[in-house]
Amino acid sequence: MFLLSRFAAYLQSQARNALLDVLSSGPIPQHIAFVMDGNRRYARRHQKEIKEGHSDGFVTLQRMLEICLRLGVRCVTVFAFAIPNFKRSAKEVDDLMQLAEEKLLELCQHGQLLDTHGVRLNVLGKTELLPLYVQAAVRKAEDLTRHNDRAVLNICMPYTSSDEITTAIQSAVQDALASGAESYGEITEKHIEAHLMTSKVSSPPLDILIRTSGVKRLSDYLLWQCCEDTQIHFTSTYWPEFGLWDFVPVILDYQRKMWVQAKA
Repeated sequence: MFLLSRFAAYLQSQARNALLDVLSSGPIPQHIAFVMDGNRRYARRHQKEIKEGHSDGFVTLQRMLEICLRLGVRCVTVFAFAIPNFKRSAKEVDDLMQLAEEKLLELCQHGQLLDTHGVRLNVLGKTELLPLYVQAAVRKAEDLTRHNDRAVLNICMPYTSSDEITTAIQSAVQDALASGAESYGEITEKHIEAHLMTSKVSSPPLDILIRTSGVKRLSDYLLWQCCEDTQIHFTSTYWPEFGLWDFVPVILDYQRKMWVQAKA
């Protein structure tokens, strides 16, 4: 039975790799963002503790990141924790913070996914709101991957797009004043965009945004980055259950639209 199970897993892996090879022969998005929604509802449906739902969600993040890297996606950005999430129960927030510390350090261990694929990890948001032990894990994870240059993983926590845009505008104004600009009228969209958190870590333009769990809203996430060229997909699958077969139609839809544009 054990050998059969191992053989089945091998065949499944080979089939997955063959499918990814076929997909990678077409146009591949360079920046994909995920709203990893549905962890709590998934946990309730499976009679699990909320913490287990978030932990299972991290396994999905690893799985999807590996798939994206295998395809040649250069940047993945995920919404891990919103600033308003601090209003949740103290136990859930504490569990999430402990999980964040554990998984940030786990991701960056030698020989793990980020190290193997040369991925630089960035934590974007108001990190000063995080507990000190999580801030320490953030600094360590970013330092350990600082010299990786083949791909980028942005983890947004604690984050809201409104805070990001507000901070970018403030920084643009401060730069304009420091340079002797006579009026705020000299500040353009390009100045603001240059101060966005994603721009500061050299993230490419956002090609695709995917939100799981059936909720159809952006929830204050990457609002500036979701320009007219960004393709937005909503899926009813809870994040911990999201996988390759949920992802393939999104990539095929992107490729179809790129081919249509190329022929136009």
